[in-house]
Amino acid sequence: MPQARESAQYLVPRLAIPFRYDTPVELRHLRYFVASAELLNLTQAAVRLRVAQPALSRQIRDLEEEIGTPLFERTRRGMKLTDAGAAFLPEARAILQKTNEAVEYARSVARGERGEIHIGYAPSPTVELLPRILNAFHQLAPGIRVTLHDLSTQGGLDGLRQHRLQAALTVGTDAWGKGGLEFEPLQRYPMCLAVSPRSPLARKKRITMADAGQLPWLAYGKSEYPEYHAALDSCSVATGIKPTIAEEHDSFTSLLAAIEIGRGVAMLSSSMELLAGRRVKLIPIHPAPPPLVVGVAYDADQLSLAGRKFIEAARSAAAAELTKPRKNRAASTKR
Repeated sequence: MPQARESAQYLVPRLAIPFRYDTPVELRHLRYFVASAELLNLTQAAVRLRVAQPALSRQIRDLEEEIGTPLFERTRRGMKLTDAGAAFLPEARAILQKTNEAVEYARSVARGERGEIHIGYAPSPTVELLPRILNAFHQLAPGIRVTLHDLSTQGGLDGLRQHRLQAALTVGTDAWGKGGLEFEPLQRYPMCLAVSPRSPLARKKRITMADAGQLPWLAYGKSEYPEYHAALDSCSVATGIKPTIAEEHDSFTSLLAAIEIGRGVAMLSSSMELLAGRRVKLIPIHPAPPPLVVGVAYDADQLSLAGRKFIEAARSAAAAELTKPRKNRAASTKR
């Protein structure tokens, strides 16, 4: 009976605890509560938390006042959780666990070990290079997800300037330097003449620009692919032959189909053989026009640690290709 009277007496102040809105629950309150609930001994909890016991007791009282109900009952045998305290304990643990995970995630992102980066790319020019770079980056930073964005040169410029992209894998043009961006060449591909496999030209081992200039030429649309027309202009300057464009196409798919059925020829890089397969024949041009330069563009002042790792992976992937034995490199180009 004396114990029952003690419990009844405790109920009065427990119901009288007012809500306090001026002292919000903070993480330290949760840590103090969880330690006290696990040990059910304020002295031991204070030692674990490395705080003075009076300070711990005061924080527990503040928490109870903020919630509006006691979380512990003091008995002759020590202390125990109230029903409210027992219900609050797993929730408090979950919040602390989630907080710890959030802190560790932020630290891992800062270390360049986790997170997500956005990379722009030009699909056709990077068809051979992109998979190798992604593989190298995965080996270097397996916890970072890469989100790819199929973009034109202008789209890549805008994405980098607006800090929506960390880098862009694309064709080298003057636009990158004019935009205040860095561009690092990674791969150079010979430019070839793409002809229908049914054309008599398909049997040639090479073709001169003088002969090629007599044929109807197909090209990408100038407004969507200005860098392609810049390459054509460079070829004209280098060879002294300016071909006449008979048709313009808005995609590689339609351009490839037009070449395949013999509507004309087009200048494509040797890497396009990976996409074209046997649908067209790529013939070396003599004298050789300037090669297609594919590389990575970025804003050096805005690169995150993950972005720098991506640039590092791009460099290593390109360097690994250059150091392959000549026979293996030739086989790689023919795939």
